Amino acid sequence: MPEPQSGLDRRMFLRATALSGAALTVGGLATPSASAAPGGFPDYAYVRTLLTPSQLKYNPTGEIIFPTVRGVYDKLARPLGRYYLYYAPHDAPGGICLAYGDSLEGPFTEYPDNPIVANRWDPHYSVSHVSSPHVLWREDLKEFWLYFHGENTTTRLARSKDGIHFTYDKVVLNTSMMPAGTTETSYARVFRHDLPARGAHYVMLFMLNNTTNHRDIGWGWSADGRAWTFAQTPLVRHSDVGAVNVGGPHLLTRGGSAFVVYNKDKESGGDLMITEVGKDFSLRKHLGVFYDSRSSAPENGRAAAPSFGTDHGVPYMIYEAGERLAGSIAVARG
Repeated sequence: MPEPQSGLDRRMFLRATALSGAALTVGGLATPSASAAPGGFPDYAYVRTLLTPSQLKYNPTGEIIFPTVRGVYDKLARPLGRYYLYYAPHDAPGGICLAYGDSLEGPFTEYPDNPIVANRWDPHYSVSHVSSPHVLWREDLKEFWLYFHGENTTTRLARSKDGIHFTYDKVVLNTSMMPAGTTETSYARVFRHDLPARGAHYVMLFMLNNTTNHRDIGWGWSADGRAWTFAQTPLVRHSDVGAVNVGGPHLLTRGGSAFVVYNKDKESGGDLMITEVGKDFSLRKHLGVFYDSRSSAPENGRAAAPSFGTDHGVPYMIYEAGERLAGSIAVARG
């Protein structure tokens, strides 16, 4: 049947057709397809705010960023909740934090002993801050792999059996691995994605900055998630999409192709954008706005750093809502 064009009618149509849609993969999870959004992905709509800094016990800076959500109910014998939500302040001292809940729509409970990873970890590092947690479930090893930055020049890896207590592993990315003039290699997310021609099973997306101070999306590939090769040119340049800066990238796959969702800075519109890169990352097809940030609270014209998951077959997006370093963590439903 034809798809309605008005907002309310269109959302009702999407709900009604979700059960019959083709499968898509979001962060490694299968979800129903239900919309005519770019790439055929769900048309996400804001539901509620999940975490607000002022309501958190661990709140050193009044700001939190970069959520990552993982279902743990099928991975741990006695989890604190069905879902673990990782996030962090950015400004010093930062600190990798955890909240847990039984629904992706919340509520989420703050873990009482945050931060679970601090800005000093003897003898491995002592830095001004750690932030941008991204957690990958390694089914082959039955481990949670945490990628995080500190300083903004360096992305690190830690590993855990329970998703709470981590063992330090190594530095996986820093500016010395990129062209001269690179100043930041941070905000990384890692995904299971095969690139046979490169002998790779994992892809990393990250924010790349240099002396021009315009942020782009960089990428790399790895056979094991630990030793990486990095492209020396950006995957998505800020100028490709008319932005001053782009960041917060996330990989989605659908219909045999791969897509990167990322945010524009507020000065460039503050929306989430989407670029199709193809199964082998050889394509650069900019598809436009993936999620249009609202001018009202809590977004106030900016949505960023999305993480995706499903709850009983319903697709969700958990993301930064609001001005950079002055926002909250919100959830939208597809």
